[in-house]
Amino acid sequence: MNVSVIIKLAASFGIPALLLMLPDSAIPLENLSVVEHRIIAIFVMAALLWVLEPVPVFATSILIITLLVVSVSTHGLSMLTTADNYQNLGQLLPYSAIFNSFSSPIIILFMGGFALAIAASKYELDSNLARVLLKPFGNKIPMIMLGIMLITAVFSMFMSNTATTVMMLAIVGPIIAAAPKDDIGLKGLVLSIPVAANTGGIGTPIGTPPNAIALQYIPEGQITFAEWMSFGIPFVVVQLAIAWVVLNYMYKSKTGTINLSMEGSFQHSPRAYVVYATFASTILLWLTTSIHGMNTYVVSIVPLAVFTLTGVITKADLKLINWDVLWLVAGGIAMGMALEKSGLAVKIAHSIDFTSLSTMLVIVALSLICITMANFMSNTATANLIMPIAAAVATSLDGLSGDGGITTLLVIVALSASLGMMLPVSTPPNALAYSTGMIQTKDLLKVGGIIGATGLILLYVAMMIIL
Repeated sequence: MNVSVIIKLAASFGIPALLLMLPDSAIPLENLSVVEHRIIAIFVMAALLWVLEPVPVFATSILIITLLVVSVSTHGLSMLTTADNYQNLGQLLPYSAIFNSFSSPIIILFMGGFALAIAASKYELDSNLARVLLKPFGNKIPMIMLGIMLITAVFSMFMSNTATTVMMLAIVGPIIAAAPKDDIGLKGLVLSIPVAANTGGIGTPIGTPPNAIALQYIPEGQITFAEWMSFGIPFVVVQLAIAWVVLNYMYKSKTGTINLSMEGSFQHSPRAYVVYATFASTILLWLTTSIHGMNTYVVSIVPLAVFTLTGVITKADLKLINWDVLWLVAGGIAMGMALEKSGLAVKIAHSIDFTSLSTMLVIVALSLICITMANFMSNTATANLIMPIAAAVATSLDGLSGDGGITTLLVIVALSASLGMMLPVSTPPNALAYSTGMIQTKDLLKVGGIIGATGLILLYVAMMIIL
């Protein structure tokens, strides 16, 4: 272990240790319990480890779960979790709730996605899809990237962006395999998928959970599906254009082209037909959840069952599942759950006195809180926490009086949640892209930071025009 890694580890563990020793008055939150102090320390440590990356990111996630169950759970170390030992221990978290982060519906969604990717690769469905969908875009890497981003964004508007990312990474696999391994342009291709998936969901009310959550608080009749798309689609188009320019500038390909083989044919074996039918059926089921009643997570376990029963995926194939990514996501889920169940997330959101700010500053403050929290926890959990606060604040401000003003604030907050994409744990598409091994945390920090910042600027410009 070199000196730089030791320094990073010292910073990652030293700062949280100092937080544990600080009195409540040193932290700008009121009435913190011992449990809440510990969760803050774990949160800061996790953020530092994820950003500095002195250890693998999945190891950080396992450490989060370990520290939570040991120090703040109902069955943790007795000397740390016995109320008699502390003046204000606070509410302990159920240990089972922490462990349940690895059996979260999101984890099942990932496993279903990995099953689709493994089967598609095994029976060459991914390479054949790449040949069909990307043929109109030629063989220049910038144009291939444009095609990937457009396809990803459109699918993400109507189906899970996680499922879309799984599908697109499967399609891009043969492209990456065909390119020179030292070509930095490959990073740009991989990064373009989570960026387009995260951004594309903004385009429709059903594209991403924060949009649907916002609709629950928007006065009835204030915004229709078509009206949302009327501003959501232009926003997505502008953001994708900016992202495409940024990615091509930051990850300029050395060769500039990839000689894709556009020849080939689909396999015709019985198991290949099972893969084709299951792949198409799964996408169809994802798109029609309102008709059949099964949500995205329930649908995701279907291909795993079909493929294992029919022998498409064998015991050896199951070892190809990216278990490190599943642990990575589980750690993020556990951290978000701890922030939510302990009440810390609400205290953080309430730590700003919104009544003393102008209307514009209130919207900026709420959007900044939202995008910051969304970078470290689920954007769905973030929206669930911030949206009721935003709705309450909107009704109390003169500058936002009327249904239109409330709608504007809630839409901006919802879109801000979808712009948090700076870490592998920020969104499932980020984690999936990271799992390819082609990109690092620093790549997501740079690209996610730029895309998130430009998105906020676009929102603020639109806000100044509307208000």
